[in-house]
Amino acid sequence: MHNSQQTISAPELAVSHWFNTKQPLSLAGLRGKPVWIHALQLLCPGCVSDAIPQLKRVEKIFGDTDLQIIGLHTVFEHHAAMSPVTLEAFLQEYRITTPVGVDLADTSSDVPLTVQRYGFRGTPSSVLVGRDGSIIHGTFGVEDDSALGARIAKALASSYPNQTTDATQNGSLAFVDRRCEFPLAL
Repeated sequence: MHNSQQTISAPELAVSHWFNTKQPLSLAGLRGKPVWIHALQLLCPGCVSDAIPQLKRVEKIFGDTDLQIIGLHTVFEHHAAMSPVTLEAFLQEYRITTPVGVDLADTSSDVPLTVQRYGFRGTPSSVLVGRDGSIIHGTFGVEDDSALGARIAKALASSYPNQTTDATQNGSLAFVDRRCEFPLAL
């Protein structure tokens, strides 16, 4: 019997507004890079005391690599208090320079769309996406720095599975176009 590890494609982000980036980001546009998505709320005590300091450590340690860090501000409580104006002040106060997207509200639920797509249980949560767009690891809460660093280093060391060398491009890497379907249910 063949035993293979099933991979799950990371669902696309549903974002209503971006901070700290000139262009909106998408996982499809970032294919080929490892991506660490960090979901937070500005009124979440664990985010402020533990997750944001970890985010800054990851920025410092992996800032010279091709790791793309994305903050995802998700609001599932105290909606009126967490406006884009409040979030912008929060990001400046805590000197967060990573791109941060505001998770798109779902009109039929208190839980925003990206949180639903990933099945996050709350904040802080994070997910590491590989170069191929598959989910490598997800966590609810703050993961130990050593474990997170090892996972990120492994993702950075991996090659994109569809990289090919094309002699017509002087040996540079070319990416073969692939389509990924979202799973029906996570």
